Amino acid sequence: MMTLKGDIDALAESLVASIAEQGRCDFISAVAEQFPVRVFLKMMGLPQERLPEFRGLVREVFAPRGNDPLEMGLRLRKVADAMLDVIHARREAPQDDLISQLWALEIDGEPMTIILMEDYSVLLFLAGLDTVINAIGHGIRHLAMHPQLQAELRANPRLIPKAGEELLRRYTFVIPMRRVTRDLELGGVAMKTGDIVHSFLPAGDLDGAEFPEPNLFSLLRANRAHVAFGAGPHRCLGMHLARIELQSPYRLVLEMLPEFRLDPEYPAHFHAGNLLAVASLHLRWALEGDCL
Repeated sequence: MMTLKGDIDALAESLVASIAEQGRCDFISAVAEQFPVRVFLKMMGLPQERLPEFRGLVREVFAPRGNDPLEMGLRLRKVADAMLDVIHARREAPQDDLISQLWALEIDGEPMTIILMEDYSVLLFLAGLDTVINAIGHGIRHLAMHPQLQAELRANPRLIPKAGEELLRRYTFVIPMRRVTRDLELGGVAMKTGDIVHSFLPAGDLDGAEFPEPNLFSLLRANRAHVAFGAGPHRCLGMHLARIELQSPYRLVLEMLPEFRLDPEYPAHFHAGNLLAVASLHLRWALEGDCL
């Protein structure tokens, strides 16, 4: 992942530079959506010009819904179909990307199949195209609401990685789904084989038994362990890339923009579902000679 850092920093710098002279923007559409999605499309070997199409599919998959597995299956089928031409092309002509590397894998000694390729590609696609966007959105929103924190991080950029971890804890937003594999009772609740469980990770990272004053963001917090990336065998495979991607825009926004705040004319919008997502985040900052 560290070999990608130079390209990641350059992309983040170009995106922040593109808004610096505007004095205001919707940070989600202008930077947060563009940044990790471009990085991930390149890693997967998917065409950059299809970015709007792919983002639309991700929004559709993660939109609030009921527990109908058929509906979810149809949404995931659309994602697989959107990548199918590239998946088949990489089997015949491998390139330097993740889809080509997946084709080279063996699972339990057996060669990769098209069914497994679709499953793995969809999983990576959804994880890579949405989670970092929301982490950046929540983090930049917090900074916009706390100018004193902006000043502290500008004065001491070495604190940015620590701030990034505390932001992940405070604004954990992923609610993964799991299927119960055997009948059991948990916390007095009977669970049956095949039941769907929504693991509300945000509640874990706001547990007062683990984190004193859990709603408070604190750079001095002693316990910085969190479950924003999950835990155990399901711990996020892309967490190292995510950390690099998060630190880069935080650092560059603080370097390249003056003090910024939420734009009172356009309140932030959110949506729920499997992700607690920031849908839009309008910011304002003063240009040279202006005042807010």
